Amino acid sequence: MPLDLQEVLIHAPFRNDARMLASLLETHAIQSTVCPDEEALAEGLGAGLPGALIVTQEALTDRVRGLVQDHLARQPDWSELTVIVLVEKGVPQALLVRHLTEQWPGSRQVFYQRPLATLELLSGVQSALLARIRQRDVRDHIALERELRHELNHRVKNILASVSSIFQMTARASADLDELKRSFGGRLATLGNVHSALFEAGGEAVDLKGLITLVLSPYAADGGAHFEIDGPAVRLNKDAAAGLGLTVHELATNAIKYGAWSVPTGLIRVEWSVEAREFRLCWRETGGPELARPSRSGYGTRYVRAAMQNLFGAPPEVRFEPSGLVLVARGPLKRIEATPATDRNASATVGG
Repeated sequence: MPLDLQEVLIHAPFRNDARMLASLLETHAIQSTVCPDEEALAEGLGAGLPGALIVTQEALTDRVRGLVQDHLARQPDWSELTVIVLVEKGVPQALLVRHLTEQWPGSRQVFYQRPLATLELLSGVQSALLARIRQRDVRDHIALERELRHELNHRVKNILASVSSIFQMTARASADLDELKRSFGGRLATLGNVHSALFEAGGEAVDLKGLITLVLSPYAADGGAHFEIDGPAVRLNKDAAAGLGLTVHELATNAIKYGAWSVPTGLIRVEWSVEAREFRLCWRETGGPELARPSRSGYGTRYVRAAMQNLFGAPPEVRFEPSGLVLVARGPLKRIEATPATDRNASATVGG
């Protein structure tokens, strides 16, 4: 079984030293494994990272010193093994200390002279195990930092791919440079706002009502465009938040150009519902000019259809009614909802 940085290895093959040491540690609830010979020591050191190693001076054969040296060479950078050496009274220690220090870099050697002072030995073992706990914290921090770097790299690539795609499609649909700058700037700002919302919410989950309010509120400044929002609380995962944020932006842009927001009396109502884990979203425009189905689909319409199909697994229903545009999208809630674990990490809401 792999070691867990809290198990003490004991290599004291002569007399009753090993049994006495194991009994002493067990009395104080410290887990230990006795390695009665060199093969058992090799197996113990190969099983993982022990909390500490206790070895008697007379057991320090060339092979034992080599086994410890090899183990220390394999340990990760954050690890520092404490080796407790029990030496005989009257034996010169200076040469042994110098030799082991040179041979065992990456370790901390502690020397105790026999006969042992029980409290002193226990204090040394407990200090070694406490140091291992701190080292484990460093290990976990390094692992988390590495994971975050990978996640950051992944997200940056995705963002750049989204920006590139938005630019290319906007360029194809723009009649001149001014229109390109205006359309691309608006879409890029919306993408930035959505990612800011994700950041404020902990990076993973965003409140649906807050997200839609965030995207539509700038249009209502100074008594401008009118909109209503209604629906139960839904927490979106990061992909759904980005997709829905840009979708709402495209629908709002279309409403300004051709729909309800092209006249002062126009109103947009966004409502959603959840029944039996099925999600339904409706965008409805009223009070604008009478609409007719366009002869061709622009970038905004194509994006909305593609984004909705990607999110819900089915294309949205789009109706050009005389009173205004109506869009209805539906699909399983699980496709857009943040997982419970993710949602616990996202304590903030957007625009709430």
